[in-house]
Amino acid sequence: MNVFEQLFIGGRRTDSLGGPMLALHSPHDGSLVGRTRAASTADIDAAVAAARTAFNGGDGAWPTMAPAERRAVLARFSRLHAEQAEAFAQLVSRENGSPLWFTRLLHGGIEAQSEAYLQAADNYPWEARMPGQGFGQTVWRREPVGVVAAVIPWNAPHQSALAKLFPALLAGCTVILKLAEETALDGQFLGELFTQAGLPPGVLSIVAADKTVSEYLVSHPGVDKVAFTGSTAAGRRIAAIAGGQLKRFSLELGGKSAGIVLDDADVPAFAMNMVLAAFANNGESCVAKTRLLVPFERHDEIVAALVAVASQLKVGDPSSPQTVIGPLVSKAQQARVAGYIELGIAEGATLAMGGPGVPEGLDGQEALNRGNYVRPTIFSNVNNAMRIAREEIFGPVLCVIPYDGVEDAIRIANDSDYGLGGQVWTRDPARGLAVARRIRTGTFEVNAAAPDFRAPFGGYKQSGMGREFGAEGLGEYVQHKSIAI
Repeated sequence: MNVFEQLFIGGRRTDSLGGPMLALHSPHDGSLVGRTRAASTADIDAAVAAARTAFNGGDGAWPTMAPAERRAVLARFSRLHAEQAEAFAQLVSRENGSPLWFTRLLHGGIEAQSEAYLQAADNYPWEARMPGQGFGQTVWRREPVGVVAAVIPWNAPHQSALAKLFPALLAGCTVILKLAEETALDGQFLGELFTQAGLPPGVLSIVAADKTVSEYLVSHPGVDKVAFTGSTAAGRRIAAIAGGQLKRFSLELGGKSAGIVLDDADVPAFAMNMVLAAFANNGESCVAKTRLLVPFERHDEIVAALVAVASQLKVGDPSSPQTVIGPLVSKAQQARVAGYIELGIAEGATLAMGGPGVPEGLDGQEALNRGNYVRPTIFSNVNNAMRIAREEIFGPVLCVIPYDGVEDAIRIANDSDYGLGGQVWTRDPARGLAVARRIRTGTFEVNAAAPDFRAPFGGYKQSGMGREFGAEGLGEYVQHKSIAI
């Protein structure tokens, strides 16, 4: 069992100035996974002070290093992190209930995500010269935005953390990484890895904190930018705080993404992929395709295919390699998802699979009763006006919505407050691309393709502001300066 009595402030372990100890318990059976210290507001003051001192350190400090020097540190970290990918995948699975197959897949892809940032930094125009107005020259500089508060969720903690730390640090910013309480343990290991990679003192602090202390960090006058991944409701609050202080912010928020099945789709070929697109990571994913739009004439056929696949997926202990769907992260999340399942029934959707209660006869009923389990659920004959079709449930619940023609499918897909992801299934990729171009989302997939990490990721509408990954993600952490000479 891992125990962290001290906080990671400014690059070293230090005693807390008043934060409580957190006990992390398995969502599967309630067993103790580990303990770690949470931050107090005084600890946040110390972390911000360390970051500000490191940022204002003058020549030779992290912000004024050559970009290639910063890149070398991040490249060393990436290698060190990749060496421990399996251990981190297992720890995250124990913390948040994500099945081991998913955390292994996720951690196996982090190195590629980080490499894309390194490549973007290699080609980024940190400083460029152009003719001046009439005479002389203009020097166009990209400089670090300053002290960054990076606030991450619990569903993919290392991936979310490094999606923010890499561009912020490559740009020359100093960072306070705020971990979610539900996964406050795994992120602690990142601190020593960055130190081992050669990150200078003061540049990085890593703390877990409750809602009150987290808001204190976001609103701290010493923070120049907030980078957040989480719920749309929390994103609105952060935007209000940042707007009031005129500080920079970027938000990666919720989703209610549509998967569109065109009338020529190969149903057996897409069924398994579509179920995983909706149920991966126990459905606790912002990009989950939880609205499946199908032609009226193929509705029953497609629902039968989905149920046939989903009913074979093993639900149970997330540490088992055979488990496809594990427990939800907390009792509160279990209750939330169960409430939406009851709501879907009350709204008149057809219960094609699953429903209220916990799964039965899988992996031992006692463990399933103790854990934060819900029954993977598929609703058919859903109307897009229903709350289960409009609100982010964040659990293994799939809504099948019939449509009448491609224009109707596009209308329904765009009739959402969110715009993060989406997918279309067709035997004709050109036809799929034509549909993709008309959907108002930041990311879209044709059949089983997946975007490259060098391409920007982010949302339209209430799914966020700003972008991650590649050069666009790096640009979220710079200020632009023009110098006429």
